[in-house]
Amino acid sequence: MTVWHPMSGYDPDRRRRTVVGGDGVHVTDADGTRYLDGKSGLWCVNVGYGRDELAKAGYEQLRTLPYYPLTESHPPALQLAERLDDLLGGGYVCYFSTSGSEAVEIAIRIARQYHRNTGAADRWKVVSRYRAYHGGTPNALAATGQNQRKLGYEPLPAGFLHVAPPDEYRCHLCAGRCDQRCAGEVQRVITAELPDTVAAVLVEPVIGGGGVILPPDGHLAELRAVCDRSGALLVVDEAVCGFGRTGRMFGFQHDGVRPDIVTLAKGVTGGYFPLAVTAVRQEVHEAFPATGPGALRHISTFGGHPVGCAIALANIDVIEREGLVQRSAELGHRLRALLAPLAELPHVGQVRGRGLLVGIELVADERTREPVDAAATQAVAAECLRRGLIVGTNTTTAAGLGNVVSVGPPLIASEDDLAFIAATLGEAIRGLRAAPTGRG
Repeated sequence: MTVWHPMSGYDPDRRRRTVVGGDGVHVTDADGTRYLDGKSGLWCVNVGYGRDELAKAGYEQLRTLPYYPLTESHPPALQLAERLDDLLGGGYVCYFSTSGSEAVEIAIRIARQYHRNTGAADRWKVVSRYRAYHGGTPNALAATGQNQRKLGYEPLPAGFLHVAPPDEYRCHLCAGRCDQRCAGEVQRVITAELPDTVAAVLVEPVIGGGGVILPPDGHLAELRAVCDRSGALLVVDEAVCGFGRTGRMFGFQHDGVRPDIVTLAKGVTGGYFPLAVTAVRQEVHEAFPATGPGALRHISTFGGHPVGCAIALANIDVIEREGLVQRSAELGHRLRALLAPLAELPHVGQVRGRGLLVGIELVADERTREPVDAAATQAVAAECLRRGLIVGTNTTTAAGLGNVVSVGPPLIASEDDLAFIAATLGEAIRGLRAAPTGRG
């Protein structure tokens, strides 16, 4: 083999599927087997496969201007920045890059440098959550709260503090009756570390890869208040939740807050081109002089690529024209209703989700909520695949908690697609017998 696949190492006997085509919510492999892609690639193909309008937008831009760096401007970047600013609620400036990891890396640099530029050089610490994933670059990985992703790469950059996730099912703070103590933990850590040393609080609206963990209603508003009191910037990572996935254009809009920085990736182009965005509140941007030591000293060769920006504009057109944000909200309710009976199965602890982002937590014991081990979770995913459905798992994230099967189909999924997803997951989970536990 000449391709080193992500999350893997040397295995001369393993043979991977080769996917050769995609149409709508389905992909087809080299053997001609068709699968319903229940995780939208990596939660990015929100508008589905085979969109001619996106391909044509990229082709036309390639003919007009195939590349120019954003050390100057070009029309697609200018138009996309204006469009995103409007969708975000106004008052944002967009810095373009190529991946969610880079977008978070830039957000952390901006937060720290903003405080330095405004006379608070001691503010450099970042508070984030256990189980959240923010990327693979040094600072983004340090902010990530998944120990298995960090194993072997430490020591990572200093200054990153982690708090418990807002996980109502496993919360050790509220004992099943949520009263926002998880937000209080952020305040407690900031107070203990001294508020004048904390630059930012970094969160996903819904923790995606760590197990589809939903915060209680109003949680982001509580964090906004914590940041306002302490002077830290609120940074919201929308890589997974953005562009309709949770039933709003952006996940933070469920709580009606205004983040200081928003990172966007994945669904911004529907997966059709690598592009990411760090959207920064105008007031933060104005603290950076045009030149000199206080200027932002970061450059991305392909950030804001004209082809990517053109495709992103076409992608947003599709989302708005076809009402896919509202469709995600409606189909999400329908999918969770179809999956609700699974909660009666002996190995299902909880079915949860928001929009078309759903997690099924598997347990070995319903009473103690003891998680199954990662092998059991992978067995469910493998059985789904055998039946023609691709699902996600969180099996390489947090030790002992690789027990969540995730589903996030394209926002164009049909009622029949949802019924197939629910029926297939049901059969796969029923196939679990004596489920081994995830804790040893």
